[in-house]
Amino acid sequence: MPELTTAAETRVIAPNFKRRLSGVTSTIVQLVPEQNSQGQRVAVLGPGLPAHLPHLGWLDLLKLWRKPRGGGKRIWHARRNNEMLFGLLLRDVLRMPIRLLFTSAAQRNHSHYTRWLIAKMDAVVATSARSGSFLKVPHTVVSHGVDLALFHPAETDSDTMAASGLPGRYLIGCFGRVRHTKGTDLFVRAMIELLPKYPDWTSIVTGRVTSDNKPFANALEADIKAAGLEDRIRILGEVDDIKPWYRRLTLYVAPSRNEGFGLTPLEAMASKTAVVASDAGAYAGMIVPGKTGEIAPAGDYETLRDAIAKYLADPSLAEAHGEEALADVRARFDLKGEAEALGAIYETLARD
Repeated sequence: MPELTTAAETRVIAPNFKRRLSGVTSTIVQLVPEQNSQGQRVAVLGPGLPAHLPHLGWLDLLKLWRKPRGGGKRIWHARRNNEMLFGLLLRDVLRMPIRLLFTSAAQRNHSHYTRWLIAKMDAVVATSARSGSFLKVPHTVVSHGVDLALFHPAETDSDTMAASGLPGRYLIGCFGRVRHTKGTDLFVRAMIELLPKYPDWTSIVTGRVTSDNKPFANALEADIKAAGLEDRIRILGEVDDIKPWYRRLTLYVAPSRNEGFGLTPLEAMASKTAVVASDAGAYAGMIVPGKTGEIAPAGDYETLRDAIAKYLADPSLAEAHGEEALADVRARFDLKGEAEALGAIYETLARD
């Protein structure tokens, strides 16, 4: 059963109106425990979230006419359109004493409907300067961070390549949903072209294959089989725990054609893994080219392939850039910093 909390104790409500795991869901799961360790009193609402997070039930919403313990306004922290709309219902129709905050990660022009919703918010956060450039309202940039206690370098034998049971000395991976927008086909194509030249390397793909992407995934499997590389290019599907797989990698690849923010490069870097990524989402701001990894234009196969090839040819370079990546993510993308920045915004909004 979820760990339930009371409306009186809750200062910030983080709704999650999507049952399936997404980048937004992953952000909430990592962020809320850190926020509460800082005394921010955040509870989640909705499906698809783990039981260890403090939850409000739907009936608890009836108690939101009362102010939280300690006074001030509650904060409704939305991250999707439907969550903004529900917040407007609570504040403007039911007249509950709450303030509305929206976090925008999208890097595209918003629809008229989305712009209308955003204009009704009391405050807006952008997850990067690039996503903020698409907003037409005042906003604060607060970059996502990564939980450095959960994502960390290898510590035990289970974190090694040998523990994976896969052939080879070095592992290269691409994690996330298997679909065209994530560039999974670009990664597989590069592996088919490069791995015959570099026999010490094995590659893996992990992530959900939704029903509408089954033909896409089946085509990748067919290409791998036609190349005779079934043992060295493995599509594992969803795994129970992705964290040790990051620690087993020597190189991580994020080849997305389109992305909102994208946490996986930070998770890899926190695991002491170098990253080759497209410039989709906020990736370009995460990676220092030539120091912690490399960046390729989104959808540019040849540039992506050549960036990967450089590391396959010189694993020691990948290991050195993994060391630099770990130091950089600790300095710039610690989850504690994200929680502190949001906490300051909450304090401002909560004042009567």
